[in-house]
Amino acid sequence: MASPEDPMTDSSEAVDARMIGFPPAQESLVTLANWQEEANLRWAFRHMREILPTQPIRADRDTTRPLYVTSAATALGAPVARLDGTSTTAAEVFASTFTDALLVLHDGKIVDEHYYAGMTSQTPHLLMSVSKSIVGCVAGVLAERGLLDPTEPVTTYVPEVATSGYNGAKVRHLLDMRTGVAFRETYTAPDAEVRVMERSMGWRPRLDGDPVGTYQYLTTLSNDDIHGGPFTYRSADTDMLGWVCERASGTRMSDLISTLLWVPMGAEHDAEVTCDGVGSAIHDGGVSAVPRDVARFGQMLLDGGTIDGRAVVPAGWLLDAHDPEEDVREAFAGTDNESVLPGGWYRNKFWFVPSGQGTALVCLGIHGQMVYVNRSTRTVGVKLSSWPQAQNVTHLVDTLRAFASVCAQLSGPNGLALSPQRAR
Repeated sequence: MASPEDPMTDSSEAVDARMIGFPPAQESLVTLANWQEEANLRWAFRHMREILPTQPIRADRDTTRPLYVTSAATALGAPVARLDGTSTTAAEVFASTFTDALLVLHDGKIVDEHYYAGMTSQTPHLLMSVSKSIVGCVAGVLAERGLLDPTEPVTTYVPEVATSGYNGAKVRHLLDMRTGVAFRETYTAPDAEVRVMERSMGWRPRLDGDPVGTYQYLTTLSNDDIHGGPFTYRSADTDMLGWVCERASGTRMSDLISTLLWVPMGAEHDAEVTCDGVGSAIHDGGVSAVPRDVARFGQMLLDGGTIDGRAVVPAGWLLDAHDPEEDVREAFAGTDNESVLPGGWYRNKFWFVPSGQGTALVCLGIHGQMVYVNRSTRTVGVKLSSWPQAQNVTHLVDTLRAFASVCAQLSGPNGLALSPQRAR
């Protein structure tokens, strides 16, 4: 295990050579036009504030919750059956799936922590759609405080979308991605709505005719199904939820995350969120954070929304997600997601994935971002990655199986004996 004081760098992967020189050579430049290209992903995911405007998500160093490391042996030798039928170990799965940072916590203590290709414990990394789970937690806190009602129509908070596909949708439909809005999350199709939205939000160069800003784009979406129907992954639903949260609270998302989550959960470092040209946060995937703070977020979820007994996210919000009404599972089971995550469901911006070690709450982002929370084994896994493809079913399933196997090893009859030391 690499301790926080001496993070391990995997020497088998070269440190990224983007943006090197004074000024950088033309061939090494990472720009708005090319940051999502395969060769530039690893550098870009660690330097978002140098590519796009960002807003800070403040932490409070005076209230940082310490993490502890153990002197136990690694859990990464756990056996894993890959999707292709071959056998390997968890360590080999993580090493072969473009991992930038890996942490495993058991009973709240770090049992494994590794960094690759120049990544360090101090490096912020883009979380992509793990950001959705963070925004979902903000919504849960606002609901608990009476500022947001999931049963209300979206237009109660944002009347500007009354002529769009969101007319008639409820906040609950946003939380569970069950709106009927016409939105294709097809990353390989340049004309898909997700790519047009990226241009509007400033994640790609804007074209003539594109709306200016994410919120203006959301008002242009149409409807192609009933609200409350099957689960369909739409990033736009989370951007709409973020807009609702800001209107309900009168506060921008970066400050909501800071006040309601980052400071109360004891984050050590400021995070950040990219914003569009008119200052609106990119709720669906714009948050960047250092790996240990992502682990703190996962531990808070594992502990029922609490930190040292203090409530951060309402326990009932998480209990509802872990055990939703049957309709939620049916909405998932009838889609092609069922073949990849059999028996799973999606609720309150979390994925739920059954395994032999119990059902895990999972936060997922494209290009291999994952927070894996297993209550049965008291285990949290964090994997920040730079897969070349936005989506890779083999990498996803192998990673889920690797974390499940690590859980089995940590909680088995010969589980690790913990001898904690405080991390700095």
